[in-house]
Amino acid sequence: MARFRSSEAGLSRAKNCLARYTCPIMIDIRELKTNPDPYRQAAAAKGIGIDSIDRIIKLDNRRIELLGTVEALRAQLNVKGKPSAQELETLQTAKAKLADLDVKLKDIEAELHQESLLVPNLIAPNTPEGGEDNNREDRSWGEHKSYEFEIKDHLTIAEANGWVDFERGAKVAGSKFYYLRGSLVRLELAVTQLVYDLVAKHGLEPMLVPHMVNSRVLEASGYQPRGEEQQSYKIENDDLTLIGTAEIPLTGFYGDEILPLEKLPAAFIGLSPAYRREAGAYGKYSKGLFRVHQFNKLEMYVFCTPETSAEWHQKLVKIEEDICQALELPYRLVRIAAADMGAPAYEKYDVEYWSPIEQTYRELMSCSNVTDFQSRRLNIRYRADDGAVKFVHTLNGTAAAFSRLPIALLENHQQADGSVRLPKLLAHYYGSEVL
Repeated sequence: MARFRSSEAGLSRAKNCLARYTCPIMIDIRELKTNPDPYRQAAAAKGIGIDSIDRIIKLDNRRIELLGTVEALRAQLNVKGKPSAQELETLQTAKAKLADLDVKLKDIEAELHQESLLVPNLIAPNTPEGGEDNNREDRSWGEHKSYEFEIKDHLTIAEANGWVDFERGAKVAGSKFYYLRGSLVRLELAVTQLVYDLVAKHGLEPMLVPHMVNSRVLEASGYQPRGEEQQSYKIENDDLTLIGTAEIPLTGFYGDEILPLEKLPAAFIGLSPAYRREAGAYGKYSKGLFRVHQFNKLEMYVFCTPETSAEWHQKLVKIEEDICQALELPYRLVRIAAADMGAPAYEKYDVEYWSPIEQTYRELMSCSNVTDFQSRRLNIRYRADDGAVKFVHTLNGTAAAFSRLPIALLENHQQADGSVRLPKLLAHYYGSEVL
């Protein structure tokens, strides 16, 4: 008579296994199930909703239950010797049940995958509650100048000097496209080189990146467009989307790799255009270079161990402040409140420049610690000293966005004759003290 192997070992493995998924799960589901309250609190604080968390727990419990049954059926099918007619009938029944359960498992795991995409990152301690109005100023730098002449906005200055042409940009591409000309192009190149030299001291490697990414990388980075006001430009008939920041292709650089510990930290500064539909953007803050559809951007990005990500976050913020000080731009550093942070960020700061036109601070740079939110989605890991394989942490920070930065420079450093005085360090790269 054929002997059936005991299913107890398989059933035990099934009940303890939380990592055997056909579809990738984008969160630490073991941690979520053990301690779900921080996930519920983060979702509620970010205004994303907590329904997915409860659904994930129920789905995974059902998955484990089915997996136990599957393991038991597989054990029944693992026989020695020739089965009898009765045993053969039992085996055929078990095989049919197994096929049906395999389909159900795949459906549950697919649903788990989709639900896990909706769960935001956790929130760092001391994060302000509420939305944009609750963002907290941590420190400021620089004096607010007083001008003995009537100051002009950046668009008036740029058009008077022939440095920007929105009319011809609209003629060839539509509203909010533009040409940069002459001195403003040279200014962008000078700032780029200045920034490269500043970040080189911290070991950031320059990188040119693809301007398009596939849907997996877009989704994993947290930039998958949702809702009616899609902000990305899709490439028709291809699984490609134009990037809104170099952060997105930089996120995918080490996708599905296990990095040796000695490769970390891996720190980059990516240069790319940023393509943004800016659907729904309107009002006074869309004038000129505010909220354009295309501009160049320098983005810092770091892969590191979990133990060093908080330190790297402060280092990237310091680099942003160093850039502002080198450009002699008055600014303040703001800790971003939970509901103003978005799903990927664990902790986020903004650097806001002083606008002499509006007599208020306006966003110039941002810097986020994303912890393992992106690395889990792209399976980016490292091998620790003890041989364990763990997920890296990722961070991103703006070094220079050539939409907001020219606004800040032109408006803060304008002169009575319509020219623009350049800060000493920038003048060195530009080749002149006056723009």
